[in-house]
Parts: sequence; structure tokens; C-alpha cells
Amino acid sequence: MANNVTASDIIKSLEEIAPKEYAFDWDNVGLQVGSLKQPVKKVMITLDVLENVVDEAIEQGADMIVAHHPLLFIKLNEINLDTPKGRAIKKLIQHNITVYASHTNLDVAEGGVNDAMAELLGIENLKPLIESNNEELVKLTVFVPESHTDYVRDAISEAGAGHIGDYSHCTYQVSGEGTFKPLEGSNPLIGSQGDLEKVKEDRLETILPKEKVDTVIHSMRKAHPYEEAAYDVFPLLNEGQKRGVGRIGDLSSEMTLHTLCELVKEKYQVPKLRFIGEPDQKVRRVALLGGSGEKYHGAALAKGADVYITGDMTFHLAQEAWENGLMVIDPGHHVEKVVNPVLKKYFDDKFSNEVKFFISASNTEPFRFC
Repeated sequence: MANNVTASDIIKSLEEIAPKEYAFDWDNVGLQVGSLKQPVKKVMITLDVLENVVDEAIEQGADMIVAHHPLLFIKLNEINLDTPKGRAIKKLIQHNITVYASHTNLDVAEGGVNDAMAELLGIENLKPLIESNNEELVKLTVFVPESHTDYVRDAISEAGAGHIGDYSHCTYQVSGEGTFKPLEGSNPLIGSQGDLEKVKEDRLETILPKEKVDTVIHSMRKAHPYEEAAYDVFPLLNEGQKRGVGRIGDLSSEMTLHTLCELVKEKYQVPKLRFIGEPDQKVRRVALLGGSGEKYHGAALAKGADVYITGDMTFHLAQEAWENGLMVIDPGHHVEKVVNPVLKKYFDDKFSNEVKFFISASNTEPFRFC
């Protein structure tokens, strides 16, 4: 198995879909422990980084842990090696295991925690429940010799440019004539040093999210045949994709609250759950938010949800939702684990046989049910 992949490569790959900029300002996402230069052959994917999870990572020979919940979420005033967290940190350092956390940014991300939860229940027409930050768009214009236009188009599109709705490779091109004079020290693909060269070129234009500029430019430069590619990047006022935490959408067909509760238990693999409402009430429009989403139940009401699925509902806010006629299903915080298989597939596709990814088998659910 190849040994040229580093923790930095794994992180860059994850941040392509869940950039740190998506995270809430109170969150602590990113590198938690270890080195970005750490060579990586085996990566554990987990919801939490508890001491038993670290022990499993050591036993399995993992070089890196990718977690949803940050190990260092609450500021530490000391690293006490007599505490579970202190011991966990010590073991991670001793065994050269790098830990990275993707938390609220993975909640916001398309295909992240909330989309995984919604997909399992078959919820359609999804939109963010709470908008947190909207996508900023830029336009890339690059000048390419005609012989390489298709090659460059494919490269920038695969890197994330030119995606509009359900369409990819969205570009516009105009043919023209480019000029340049290779100077001393140059190694031109076309022409000779000191001579003005005229070349038939295409002006290739596309749009892309601002956070993908560096990745797209890198791919464009690799695909472009010239030593020095001519290109421009322009900010746009166009409204990009709306992002946010939680999702709201519709079930494919109406069902009772009881039927939805049973579906939640099956799909999220929970033995029990709490709910608010009458079992025979009909539901169609569903809001959900993985983790602790009780404070957003008002948004679910305002957007017309029949039922709100989230964890950690406390008594008084549950009463408030009940009095306002909002049905609620609380399957617990731990159901965010449903994103782990999604991440594993994503990484497997990205790194093929270079790195082995596995999902932690350690139990981090503190609650028992009877």
C-alpha cells in the first residue's frame, strides 16, 4: 500500500466538501492533535474521540482519526493525564495519531450530516432550515490554445467549476487570437525566444464557488500547456447556493407520526425515541437537524413543518413546541453517526487503494434504553 498520502491530503479532500469556513464561529473545527505531515495508511472515521475510541485506533494501527465531534471543543486549561481526556491526548501523541474534526461545517455541507439523515428517511425537495452563509461566486476566464480547450474544461469542471444546479461543465467559449513574445529564460510550447507569436486561442469562461478558487486554479495550471497561463478571476454579485444547518422538505407520501417514528428507529438504528404529538396525526412536511437542535424548533414551525426531528430536547422547550402544535421526534444526539458511512464512501472513492478507511466500532452512546 502506498505511503505518500499525508494527513494534510486527507484534510484537503474533506474540506473540498466541508470547508472550515462553513463552521459556526463558536465551533472548534480542524486539526485537534498531531501533525499535518503525518504519513497516512489507515484512517478511522468516528463520531466522537473518547478514550475507548483512541484505544481502538491504536489497536487497529490507525495513523489518523477523522471525527465529527471535536476532541477539543471546550477550552482546556490543563491537560491532566489522570483524566480520560488527558489520557486520550497522551495516547494520541505517543502513537503519532493525527486527529481532525469536521463539525458544524459538516452539518452545513451538502451531502453532510443533515443530508444523510434526510436521505435515509426519503425526504425530498430539501432546503436549509436555518441559513448560515450563502455561497459567494466568482467567474474564471482563461485563455487556452484551441488544441487544449476541452482538456482544460474537463480539468476545471472536475475540480468544482461550472456546476449549475443539476448540470456540470457549464462554460462559454469564444475564439480569438492571442499574442506573446518568449523572453530569455523561457521554454515556450509554441514559438521562439525573441519572436512575437500569434496563436489561435479560446477564451473559456465559467463560474465557481469562491472557496474553490485555489483548487480550480491549481487544476487549470496542471492542464494548461503554457508555462504561464493567462487567466482572470472576477467577483460576482450573482446569488449562489443557500447554505445552512438543518434541512426541511417533504416525505414522498403522507404518513402517521407513529409510522414516521418507526421509520426513524429503523433507519437511524435506535431502539427507542421520544416524541411529541398524537401517534395517528398525519405528517408530510419534515424539518430535521442532527445533534442538539431544540432552539431551532421555532424555525421549523415558521417554515411550515408538521414534525421536527432533532436531539436533546429539554422539558420546557418541548412544552413550547407542544403548545404550538409542532410534532417532535427526538431520537437522540448520537444519530449523527449516519454520516460515517457517507464519509467512508467519499474517502474510498477519493483515495482508492492508497489508504484504508474504517468506521469505529467503539460505543460512544452514553444512554441505555429499557
